[in-house]
Amino acid sequence: MDFFPAFLDLTGRRCLIVGGGDVALRKARLLHGAGARIRAVAPETSPAFAEFVKRHRIAHRVREFEAPDLDDCWLVVTATGNRDVDSAVRAAAGERRIFCNSVDDRANSSYITPAIVDRSPLVIAISSGGTAPVLARSVRERIELMLPARFGRLAELAGRWRERAKAGIADIADRRRFWETLFGGDIPSLAIGGRYDEAENAVAALLTDFSAGDPEPGKAWLVGAGPGDPDLLTVRALRILQTADVILHDRLVSGDVLALARRDADLVSVGKKPGCSLNTQEAINEKLVGLVRAGKHVCRLKGGDPFVFARGGEELEALRDAGFEAEVVPGITAAAGCAAYAGIPLTHRDVSQSVVLISAHGKDSVDRLDWPSLARDRQTLVFYMAVSRFPELMNRLIEHGRAAGTPIAIVERGTLPDQRVVRGHLGQLQLLREAQRIEPPAILIVGDVAAMGADRIAGSVAAGELLRAQGEPICAKQSF
Repeated sequence: MDFFPAFLDLTGRRCLIVGGGDVALRKARLLHGAGARIRAVAPETSPAFAEFVKRHRIAHRVREFEAPDLDDCWLVVTATGNRDVDSAVRAAAGERRIFCNSVDDRANSSYITPAIVDRSPLVIAISSGGTAPVLARSVRERIELMLPARFGRLAELAGRWRERAKAGIADIADRRRFWETLFGGDIPSLAIGGRYDEAENAVAALLTDFSAGDPEPGKAWLVGAGPGDPDLLTVRALRILQTADVILHDRLVSGDVLALARRDADLVSVGKKPGCSLNTQEAINEKLVGLVRAGKHVCRLKGGDPFVFARGGEELEALRDAGFEAEVVPGITAAAGCAAYAGIPLTHRDVSQSVVLISAHGKDSVDRLDWPSLARDRQTLVFYMAVSRFPELMNRLIEHGRAAGTPIAIVERGTLPDQRVVRGHLGQLQLLREAQRIEPPAILIVGDVAAMGADRIAGSVAAGELLRAQGEPICAKQSF
């Protein structure tokens, strides 16, 4: 974050405008609308700026900028179009520790005026950090279309009830849920639709319920975070992340996904590590149940889908045994997400009519698999948590009849910006792991579909021809 976002109270505070053209006029209108006392400095002004100055009785110094013009000012906007003048203003402001905005000149700005959606008292500010103002305006236009003109009425309504809600609901968590219930129900449509008396009565009734009722019981969600890319979250998952009091998350849930959580939510990592006795499944179950019993709204955030090799079923059983229900929110499992980002179809009518998802985690897991069935052709195998078991998987599949030349793809850190796709043949699996230093998290895809999409990976077309001729591995990053 290059700039710290803030809303400034400029009511009655002196602000300086340097410049007298149309751009300076736009900035002066913004400052005047915020209640600032404006001082203008410009040797010449446009007719519109001159009329604005006269109408609002703004102090105007008809000359070039001088450093003392900044005396008793809180901030300054320079919009002269003259880089030398703007640089001088910025330097003088810096010496006085006054924030300066030089219009369309990031280098001479210590603050940036964002694109604004005004539904006062609700105000939304959008900034690209000065790098793409037109993009920020485009985002503003989209938000303008989303929010009705009367949306500010809802903020006014909330403001009238804020102190009464604070007095009537002592517990902070209960008070937050009161507001979540208010904004998530029918009251917003009443206020925005101009039915103010009905909205007021509905808020009063809701407050009475929260003030007199028993504490709200805890709640649990088992949520799939997908394979890593935050854009793959479901809308429902995003809403829960922004609602939950506590988020119990797996070790591999990406930081970008966690950044979408409510700012004051407790983020608790309960991820298990191989060979580590901390965070056993039993301990996770106990923590989850304990938090819900204490009245917390808990999001159990799991990589991929909570019911695909994520032990979500065990956690659901633990909650039900304790007398609690939980909502299960599916996520994109790693097989689907990583294969798609690598350009690999899991099924294809010419070469694969089925797909099998397999966990290779646990010391006995490999021995319990039905190897004769897995070694059959015309199916796709996707192995989860299998990097340390590559030699065993390779040997077992070949022993039971799967050809050593069967195409394979290893997708490492799938869907993340540093995703890597390593391709080769089944008989090269262990060699690939060692040569390319494969590390978890990674999934292994076995089957003819693994050779597909290689021509859409940067630098792999010629390598693909070499692979078919000589059996050499491909290693390339996604590029489509």
